[in-house]
Parts: sequence; C-alpha cells; structure tokens
Amino acid sequence: MIRKLITRLFSSSKRAPALGKRMEASGRSLGIDPARLPDSALTVVRNLQQAGFEAYIVGGAVRDLLLGLKPKDFDVATNATPEQVKPLFRRALLIGRRFRIVHVLFGREVIEVSTFRASPDAAAATVDGDERSRDKLAGRQHAVDPSGRVLRDNVWGSQDEDAARRDFTVNALYYDPTRDMVVDYHHGLRDLKARTLRMIGEPAQRYREDPVRLLRVARFAAKLGFDIAPGTLHPIASQCELLRNVPAARLFDETIKLLQTGHALASLDNLRRLRLHSGLLPLLDLALSQPRGEAFVLAALGDTDARIASGKTASPSFLFACLLWPQVGQRWEELQAEGVPQIAALDQAADEVLAAQSERLAIQRRIASDVREIWGLQPRLARRSARYAQGVLEHPRFRAAFDFLLLRARTGEALAELAEWWQAFQDGDEEQRSALLEQAARGGTGDATRKRRRRRRKPAAADDSAQGPATDGD
Repeated sequence: MIRKLITRLFSSSKRAPALGKRMEASGRSLGIDPARLPDSALTVVRNLQQAGFEAYIVGGAVRDLLLGLKPKDFDVATNATPEQVKPLFRRALLIGRRFRIVHVLFGREVIEVSTFRASPDAAAATVDGDERSRDKLAGRQHAVDPSGRVLRDNVWGSQDEDAARRDFTVNALYYDPTRDMVVDYHHGLRDLKARTLRMIGEPAQRYREDPVRLLRVARFAAKLGFDIAPGTLHPIASQCELLRNVPAARLFDETIKLLQTGHALASLDNLRRLRLHSGLLPLLDLALSQPRGEAFVLAALGDTDARIASGKTASPSFLFACLLWPQVGQRWEELQAEGVPQIAALDQAADEVLAAQSERLAIQRRIASDVREIWGLQPRLARRSARYAQGVLEHPRFRAAFDFLLLRARTGEALAELAEWWQAFQDGDEEQRSALLEQAARGGTGDATRKRRRRRRKPAAADDSAQGPATDGD
C-alpha cells in the first residue's frame, strides 16, 4: 500500500512530460496537398466533427505529408472515447486492452482512431507482472510495472496532454483537413525542418515507459535520414536492457516494421551503432560476425530495400527465412557431418534455431510455417529429376524458395548453375523443360555436387540421383 502511494506521488511529479505551447499554421503554406488525403481518413474526421467532437489526422501521416513522402497509413486522434467513436461508423471494431482504440474499416483499409490520452494521475498503479490490476472505472486506468514500463494507458485527456504523451516531436503534429490547420505543441515543425529526431520530455523516463522507443529511434532515423538529438541519443546506451522486458509479440511487430521501412540496411547500421542489435534476434549477432553469414544477411536486406523502393511488398516470411538461415545452414552441415540424413538434419536445424529465437520474438505460427517451407525446398531444388521438378515448380512457396536460392547463389553458398537451370525451367515450354531434365540427368550441377559429397561421406547404397546432394554448393 505504501509502495503504491509513493509510486503515485512520484508519478504525478516526475512522469508527465511538460505540456507545450500550442502553435498553428496553414497546411497549404507548409506544403500539404489536400488531394493526397484518402477519402477514408477524411470521412472519419468529418463524421467525428459533425458529431460534435474534435478530430485530427495525427502522427506519421502528417510528418510524411510535410516531408513530401507518401504516408503508409493514416491515424486519427479525437476527444471522443472509443465507446463514442464506434457507433458513428458502420464497420468499426473496438480493440486492445493496453491501449483501447477503434479500427474503422474501409474494405481492406483501416483507419486507426485513438482518444486523446492524459498524463498519469492519481489513478496510476504499479503492477507486479503483466496487467494483473483492473481499474474499477472503465477507460480510466494507467498501470506501470516496477521498471516503469506502461502496461495500460486508458486515461483520457486533452489534445495538449495527448501531444505530450507521444514519442518524438515530429510525430506529435495534428492536421485538421476541414480547417487546413496544422497544430504543433513541441516544435515538431522546427525539428522537421532541421531534420532532427528529438524525444518529447525526459528521454530516459520515456524509454522506461516504453522500451520499444529505443528501436523506434533507430528505425525513424534510418527511414527519414534524420540526426538524433544529443539528449535523445545519450541515454540509449544505459537503457538497452529494458528491451528484455518487452513482450515477445510486440518485439516481433516492431522488428517487422524496422525491416519493412525500405531502409532495413540503414536501420541495421543504426542498431549496431546504438548497440541495440545484440539479443534482438538470437544468433543474429553470430551470423553477422561470420563473413558468409554477414554477406547473406546484408544481401537479403539490400534486396528488400530495393523491392520496397520499386513499390513492391516484402514478405515477413522471406525476411525471417533469410535472417535465420546462416545459423540453420551451419547447423544443417554439422548434423550431416554427424551422420544425420539430409532432410532430417535440415528439420532438426530448423527446430533448434526457431526454438532459440522464440524466447525473444513471438513469430506467428503462419510465418514460421512459411519459413520452414522456404528452407525445406532448398534440397528439393537440387533434385532436378522429372520425379521432383514439376512438383517443386507447383509448390505454393516455389517463388519464395527460388528467390532464396538466387540469394544463396549470389553470395556463393549455392551453385549459380543450379539457379540458372531453375530460371530456364520455369520460363521454358514443355519441350524446353524436357530437354533441361535430360541435360540434368546426364550430369552438370548435380554431378559436381554428388562428387563433392562422395569425398566427404561413405558411399550410400541408394541411388545418389534420388537422394540429391548432401548440401547445396557449400
């Protein structure tokens, strides 16, 4: 009881960031083109305003519009509570316990609507463990764990309080499209012009509230090409251990965002520079410390950045298959050297590596399944016989597995001839495919890899052409 009282007194005096002075500017004068706003976001704002509430487009969308970038999504902030927002829209879902928000659905598009949040008050509670305390008043709870990490934040407030609770100054900008007005409380416009990433409030305290902000510093600095303000940068080195308190599912979500910014290589450089990469993906440090592993991971991230830059999407399954492959491939070789059959060795290696990373990242079951299939197709791609080739070509993960093979060939791990053969096979007609199969049966890449295997292992009683090579071009 005494500890809770002390915590409340400490929270009310030191936790809340200072409220800023409201500044307003015309959106058009700052370069915002209203034509770039989607009808979905405008509809949400107008419906809320027509119902008598305040409503603004907020955060990253405003920042990107001001920078001349294309926003990935649009979020709306309002003084209406989630229970007041939901009835205003035909398709709307109340979600979340840690932060209650509303998702308004327009086909596949989602507009996220959040209520202005206040600074913690006398209702704050310290919880020993994950969300074990429930406030008696619905929507009036703020709970933290002993380290200061916010477990729940459903304390509604005013716009200036909401701005003070956001992470960076450039993300605390509000735009009212009805009045064409940008609202700024913390000199976000100034920092945007100076291309500076600056934490609102006392940085060390804000990192304790939400350790994921440590990763967001690396991600936004890479994505925007911004410098990190000294005050924001300085506490990071002493706060790294806070990431161990972040739930694995949330760490996974943030990792996906970091890898899919289109600036994954720059993000990784920032993680290394800030010493945040250690432990983010178990065994990733080992991969990056090995010449072959580092070359493979960096090539994969470079390809991902190029895909996103060209307007294509990047599959999380493919990304994680690439990030974890150096450890899987190495363990696969070790198990085969111990006498474990090829396919069984690959399955065991995949089990071990995925189990090791699951302690830090809760990879979704569907994604983990896709990752396994991409890996599992690699030895099958080496079996270029009529018995296997057509089935592999028709496999749902063939394209991802083939791209994976191309990456392995480019970094010297697999034979380039094997990748070229599969490119020709998928592009060819029936006659050309038959010729390629005959060519493979006569020798080529398969013969070279089989000879290499015979030098390492005792001759097998079974036909080598049916088993395929022990490894793909080690």
